[in-house]
Amino acid sequence: MIYLKIDKNVKTNFIYQQIYEGIKENILKGRLNPDEKLPPKRILASQLGVSVNSVMNAYDQLLAEGYIYTTERKGYYVEKITQFIHQENSMNFHLPSDLKESAEDKEGWLSLSHMTSNISFFPFKEWMRCQKKAIDQHQRELSEMPHPQGPYIVRKTICRLLSLTRGVICEPEQIVIGAGTMSLIRQLMWIQNKNSVVVVENPGYLRLYKLLKGMGFPIHPVNVDEKGICIDDLQSLKANFVFVTPSHQFPTGTIMPISRRIELLNQATVSNNMYIVEDDYDSEFKYETDNIPSLQSLDRNHRVIYTGTFSKTMLPGLRISYMILPPNLLREYRNHYSDLMQSSNTLNLLTLHYFIENGEYNRHVKRMNHYYETKRKILINELTNQFGEQIQIEDIPAGLHFVAHFTTDKSYEEIEEKIKQAKLEVYMMKRFMLNSQPMQKKSIELVIGFANIPEDKISEAVERLYRVICC
Repeated sequence: MIYLKIDKNVKTNFIYQQIYEGIKENILKGRLNPDEKLPPKRILASQLGVSVNSVMNAYDQLLAEGYIYTTERKGYYVEKITQFIHQENSMNFHLPSDLKESAEDKEGWLSLSHMTSNISFFPFKEWMRCQKKAIDQHQRELSEMPHPQGPYIVRKTICRLLSLTRGVICEPEQIVIGAGTMSLIRQLMWIQNKNSVVVVENPGYLRLYKLLKGMGFPIHPVNVDEKGICIDDLQSLKANFVFVTPSHQFPTGTIMPISRRIELLNQATVSNNMYIVEDDYDSEFKYETDNIPSLQSLDRNHRVIYTGTFSKTMLPGLRISYMILPPNLLREYRNHYSDLMQSSNTLNLLTLHYFIENGEYNRHVKRMNHYYETKRKILINELTNQFGEQIQIEDIPAGLHFVAHFTTDKSYEEIEEKIKQAKLEVYMMKRFMLNSQPMQKKSIELVIGFANIPEDKISEAVERLYRVICC
């Protein structure tokens, strides 16, 4: 006899779901024994005062999940269910407090972060038109798994774009598309010898440093000067991989001059076992002069691995980045990742293809270049007027951030706390120092971004910063 309680007034569950849950509970708690026969559908329906269909649907679900089995012309029987060794009541489960999250309250906050981009001028209507075209023209591709490196048509478009805008020399076959630069770097380095000596810039990109260190590579931060990474420090390390940001060093903003670029390329050529990983993360934004050609465009010995992203120029949430591999590394990459699942959204990649092909991408970048240049000048003027002699700005006309030095008696810890209290999103240079170095007394360095601060809020943001540092 099965004891089930059915509440026909409950609106959250259908009748068959209540029957299913009741029988399942009886089985799991041992009230129904293995191989015990269940009542025929019509009899149970009559006992419960429900339709035969409700009982049939419940039995079918139990059968599909393996709680019961059926024997032809004999009926339904209870399966032998392996019991849990230890089973806690899931209703009493509480996620540990250190794992809890809450929705970010950004009300009243102003962003001077280097990590944001501005999407208020993004041509969403044009993007959607390109997306519709991608759907109409590429239904077969959308129904299949894409090439591990990304659709060839998209790689060909990116190849042509980089040739025209950055002077990059490559074939579409050399391009690997992925969901973020860090994921591409992880793939690249995963197939390298774990004894490979890795060099990164200091100050530099903390996430990259943590990634490579976490992968177990011998990693050496090398200082940068006013021309970029110091070659003299590099020579003694016998590096296998050197990660640099020559077009706009992160975070100092330094643009590596041609003399240092040639020195770096010569070092890679002489060592014969060294690759340079060029991160061109925001090179599209250059003010007052033309863009600086990529380091890769000067490479004639296939020693540069070039990486870039569409996060800064378009939408960070699209997660579209790319990596260009020299032939030897490309062969190694393909041998190892022949079964890799492409991580970027195929529809977004095909939409990007048409977005670039019809000129919308270049028009958008040009529009944003003008907008960012204007906003950058406004912010620098506001800072200069407010802080006077207490500020020194590294005024390098490129990218979406710059470094500012402030004279103050406050400590880094005090400034950090006051920044939070002032509801300002801005980061200190200390965050990007990859080894312990003494901080200058009576001086604070901030990495100030300007992409996502509205023009009419710049003055207020500067006033808040002044109260943090000087009051």
